[in-house]
Amino acid sequence: MTRHLFEFSPTRILLCSLAICWPAAALAQTGATGNEWPAYGADKGMTKYSPLDQIDADNVNDLEIVWRRPRLEPSYLEINPNQRTSANHVATPIMRNGVGYVPNGVGLVEAFDPGTGETIWAQEVPGDGDGLPGAVTRGLAWWSDGDDARILAQRNVWLYALDAETGAPIAGFGENGRVNLQRMPADFERYRWGGVPVVVRDTVIVGQGMSDTFAGREAPPSEVQAFDVRTGALRWTWSAIPQEGDVGVESWQDRSWSYTGHAPVWSLMSADEDLGMVYLPLSSSTNDMYGGHRIGDNLFTQSIVALDAESGEMVWYYQMVRHGLWDYDIPAAPVLMDIVVEGQEIPAIAQITKQAFTFVFDRRTGEPVWDIEDRPVPQSDVPGEVTAPTQPFPTLPPAFDRQGATVENLIDFTPELRAEALEIFSNYVTGPMFTPPSVAEPDGTRGTIQLPGSQGGADVQGAAFDPETGYFYVPSITSPFVADLFHGDPDSTDLAYTKGTRRWVAGPQGLPLFKPPYGRITAFNMNTGEQVWMAPNGDGPRDHPAIAHLNLGQLGWPGRPSPLLTKTLLFIGEGQTNLRRDGRMPPDMPVEIATNSGGPFFRAYDKMTGEIEWVIEMEAGVTGAPITYMHEGRQFIVAAIGDRLYAPELVAFALPDR
Repeated sequence: MTRHLFEFSPTRILLCSLAICWPAAALAQTGATGNEWPAYGADKGMTKYSPLDQIDADNVNDLEIVWRRPRLEPSYLEINPNQRTSANHVATPIMRNGVGYVPNGVGLVEAFDPGTGETIWAQEVPGDGDGLPGAVTRGLAWWSDGDDARILAQRNVWLYALDAETGAPIAGFGENGRVNLQRMPADFERYRWGGVPVVVRDTVIVGQGMSDTFAGREAPPSEVQAFDVRTGALRWTWSAIPQEGDVGVESWQDRSWSYTGHAPVWSLMSADEDLGMVYLPLSSSTNDMYGGHRIGDNLFTQSIVALDAESGEMVWYYQMVRHGLWDYDIPAAPVLMDIVVEGQEIPAIAQITKQAFTFVFDRRTGEPVWDIEDRPVPQSDVPGEVTAPTQPFPTLPPAFDRQGATVENLIDFTPELRAEALEIFSNYVTGPMFTPPSVAEPDGTRGTIQLPGSQGGADVQGAAFDPETGYFYVPSITSPFVADLFHGDPDSTDLAYTKGTRRWVAGPQGLPLFKPPYGRITAFNMNTGEQVWMAPNGDGPRDHPAIAHLNLGQLGWPGRPSPLLTKTLLFIGEGQTNLRRDGRMPPDMPVEIATNSGGPFFRAYDKMTGEIEWVIEMEAGVTGAPITYMHEGRQFIVAAIGDRLYAPELVAFALPDR
């Protein structure tokens, strides 16, 4: 593990390595170039933008479905006719050199004709016990030196390099075209990740997913790993938890860094090829709701960190949650953007968060574009806990979703519903954002209502940036969560307190507890930091018997869609449908209003106003990030759909072929 030994301010590095040089105004990735979709987020800057404009507001209502592709190439079913795959098909294709590539329902790579959806090649099922069973991943990376073109894919404990033309493993990459990512003791946790590899120049970088069910205070720290894209040789590793002698170790009292673990990059990363930097969104350390065993700010957890992609040295950081207690992982890839603020051109990076903030920095140095204020926050009364006295609040842009479990935010559709909401509310500890988790007692309160909840706000689906207008589009949900603690049982844990039920909160009569919208899209002008418009995403529970007579407008569904921007329109779905009831849903909460529950509609919005230009009802919700590309003179929109009642697939839209 390598670290950058530069002077720190309390929250960020402001100096840069002498080994890194950049122009005065390094340019962002500006969306998909030409007719392709070369990366998961259109570019390595995760803008999700394409300049294509064949489909526009005048003809979008002429769109038709032109092909469908199943989540698993049928030939795999000849190997195992009973093969099962996830109902949540989150895969997003890329399109390079006239070929589409996508991870399938078991994480293997398939190449397809972007005009017809027909298979070109499918990755051979690996041996050595890896076999056909696998896990869904979100996407793939592409690398080429002009002669050699490769697809980089992570599946289970392996990072694969495949020949982009044939799908054959690259013989000179690792062992038989793959490298083993298992570095953590396997008896603690087997390596897994649902992210997307990112390639910066000739280095390929991967994160890691880890379980949130922490049984004790001791755990291994997660690592970001980087490999030579040609040979698969390990170049460096980096952990968010500093070790003896590292910068940041002073933020862990009583040597708590020595036994604390987790803090992975479970989400997606972004990168700037010109600067040679990769940007990491970091998550929580052990235990993510009680920190009496890890007093201090706990750098570099719940931070954005910029690394030199070649060396793994840290260039700058900013911690967005100090001494995290709310499971406020940094959930999405930072988005690169070039903006002009008060006449100054700034190569910027924007990080959206679960707490509904957008932090904006100069991506070269980590200097905030707009002031970030340290504000006092509520303190914990849990024995042994020492809460951070302040947390950072960006002054611009404004919050993109509701913040704080307060009386003002409770639903008030009718006086009766308001009274019932107040009664439910009285059973919990409540307050502004960053009110700490509390102990649930049989004769006391049931824990703390947290808003935004542990799943946001924003999440892994991220945001989108328009380099032509400077507009930034953020999908989010209003989803409260019970942050409750139980007394630790000394027979099963060395923690004084452990996380409790961690349930969502049901409101009166099967409605949400707080005011709508429950899912929304917010547009900001990033040259000014101001909100431009906000639109609910979907109908929401407007037809519920208790409020149907009010003839309300759209209330929004709390699903998890990802946006797609073109030169003309914003495309977005409503997220996964037909969720299976799980332990986080109280018995009196309808599945339809539970966190992550979306709807079957796919829409196109006017980017400047938020007005709906087109809508189609699909067989199931849009689950992957939509993409667009031009193939043989025709613009396509492609998105993954599916749920547990409808077999997942890719669906392609285009204008009639006249």
